[in-house]
Amino acid sequence: MSILFESMKIGSLEIKNRFVNSATYECMAEDSGEATEEMVKRYRNLAKGGIGLIIPGYLYVHPWGRAVNGQAGIHGDDMIPGLKKVVDAVHEEGAKIAFQLVHAGRQTTKAVIGRAPIGPSSVGRDPTNFVKPREMGEEDIQAVIQAFSKAAGRAADAGADAVQIHAAHGYLINQFISPFFNQRTDDWGGSDESRYRFLKEVLSEMKKAVPETMPILIKLNTNDFTSKEGVTPSLAAKYAEWLKADGIDGVEVSCGTVAYFIMNMARGDVPVKEVVRSLPWWKKPYGKLAFNSMVGKFDLEQGYNLEAAKTIKPVLGDIPLMLVGGLRRKEQMEEVLEKNHADFISMCRPFIREPYLVKKIKEGKADTAACESCNKCLAAVLNSLPVRCYYKGLPN
Repeated sequence: MSILFESMKIGSLEIKNRFVNSATYECMAEDSGEATEEMVKRYRNLAKGGIGLIIPGYLYVHPWGRAVNGQAGIHGDDMIPGLKKVVDAVHEEGAKIAFQLVHAGRQTTKAVIGRAPIGPSSVGRDPTNFVKPREMGEEDIQAVIQAFSKAAGRAADAGADAVQIHAAHGYLINQFISPFFNQRTDDWGGSDESRYRFLKEVLSEMKKAVPETMPILIKLNTNDFTSKEGVTPSLAAKYAEWLKADGIDGVEVSCGTVAYFIMNMARGDVPVKEVVRSLPWWKKPYGKLAFNSMVGKFDLEQGYNLEAAKTIKPVLGDIPLMLVGGLRRKEQMEEVLEKNHADFISMCRPFIREPYLVKKIKEGKADTAACESCNKCLAAVLNSLPVRCYYKGLPN
């Protein structure tokens, strides 16, 4: 039997195989943030396809932490019934589910949250939304820490098997741990230890809100790819070592930020026309210029987070590592696991195109994902279209 189909535990949670559905923004939620039947169907289908652990798209923990419209939330108890339907559908098909928790921080707009976004520092305007955030005060910081804790409790109440802290892709926790975004000089910044403090407190408070046996995972950036140095693989390894000491149960490694060259996160084709279509009229000329300049610079590299995983895996010891980013061939996935560079194979776009990919691999009907990394699925959600494979083109 292939190592891909050997079971493995994350904390006390047993996963039937080594495949993880990496969290993917669905653009399917109600305006209130409530989960919809469309989301239930999506995750039932993925579970039916044989994936061991499913992580739905990022759930915002606080109304000010919503990144985009159409994003699902876990910011109030009224979100629990819809999320429970998602959990039940996944469990009925034999898979496990972890809810990913996020606060957008500066990576949102006044149009989405009704006020100026917040961040660890009021650094210059980012090149995507042109947003200058309001620097968080002590009251803001404590409120957000408690928002993560309460959201974790709601995830447990909804029946989720685990929760995952989103500390990647430029969102608030990534902002706190990054020397690029966090330019504070108080107890929440100024050194690696102080920048880590916010994440440490979030993890500590979340542990108090969930059952002792419920694993807490993290999605951790290994490289911010910002204009000046942010999180790097060596800094990520330092954070991973501290997270292990603080009781994290699993780490998924990723890279890139939404605001600074989003294509670092999802290598492959740059769908210029489709992305520009999503922009307001005044942004279209800038967007066309910016995305045209990226064409040919972000071609898919198989396993583009693998080298960073090799830096981080040794410090984790027995803590499982999930590797996402460009993995497409069964042979390569097996090699990654056999050489102990990672413990789980995490994928996003391949499962959008082929929800039954795991089943196909198990039955010997496929050894390579069909996904061409055209990234039109990414462009679709930017256009407020539900996530699915659009390689033949977006609807008019």
